[in-house]
Amino acid sequence: MQDQAELLREMMKKKNDSTPEGSDASSTRIITVASGKGGVGKTNISINLALAYARVGKKVIVLDADLGLANVNVVLGVIPKFNLYHVIRKQKTMKEVILDTNYGIQIVAGASGFSRVANLTDDERNNFISELSELSAADIIIIDTSAGVSQNVLAFVEAADDVLIVTTPEPTAITDAYGIIKIISTEIDNLDMGMKLIVNRAANITEAKKVSHKVINIAAQFLNMKIDYLGFVYDDPAVPAAVRKQLPFMISDPRGPASTCIQHIVNRLENVEYREGRGVGHFIRRLLKRMD
Repeated sequence: MQDQAELLREMMKKKNDSTPEGSDASSTRIITVASGKGGVGKTNISINLALAYARVGKKVIVLDADLGLANVNVVLGVIPKFNLYHVIRKQKTMKEVILDTNYGIQIVAGASGFSRVANLTDDERNNFISELSELSAADIIIIDTSAGVSQNVLAFVEAADDVLIVTTPEPTAITDAYGIIKIISTEIDNLDMGMKLIVNRAANITEAKKVSHKVINIAAQFLNMKIDYLGFVYDDPAVPAAVRKQLPFMISDPRGPASTCIQHIVNRLENVEYREGRGVGHFIRRLLKRMD
């Protein structure tokens, strides 16, 4: 493992040395979206955040990192010819699998249906990490992880600039949100990522704040962890309707309650109180460090 990681570092150094002078690659912001359980709307949040960023002129790539049960492309109604499986197996480069959409964002489709991809060999993992450097032209990379806390999820969490934990007002979702935060606090030594909470499918502002206060206060009291409340998304009937049409709700109902909430969340993320991106190079170095 160490030899492979050292070789990969050498490859990354060569790529960094060849980056054109004046490139903005170092400011790419990586946002990892995670959840304690499935079914809380994490993928929908990821895609529509990307669209909201695109609205303000950002170049955005959504990376479907749910290795095994990917569905970013399903929500968007696109059928990619190639995906991360082909990158991991060295059949295609990352640049070859980046897919343009009709909505002003790009996606990298996950490897849906390939169960073995969820358990990568060292060589496959290193190749995948190396290929991530091809995403450095983006302003924003949003990583849609699998639900729960696998080692893959923890790696993407630790390396990100911002980590968005998505929950809903359901008691099981709240419990699982706290569960993933607890695991992150015990498994990751250097907690310098900005960890933030989004409450999805809230009936109103009061319900969203009640849920957020519960999670944030328990994390502060028992884990000594600071979690910022980033905002909420209304329980909007336009959302499931859009999913059935395989359209992002920011497209099907751009001025609806859910879309307005997403735009407010992006506005907060872009506010000066939140950090600038540290770049794909930093992201890859953190992934490598966790591999060691």
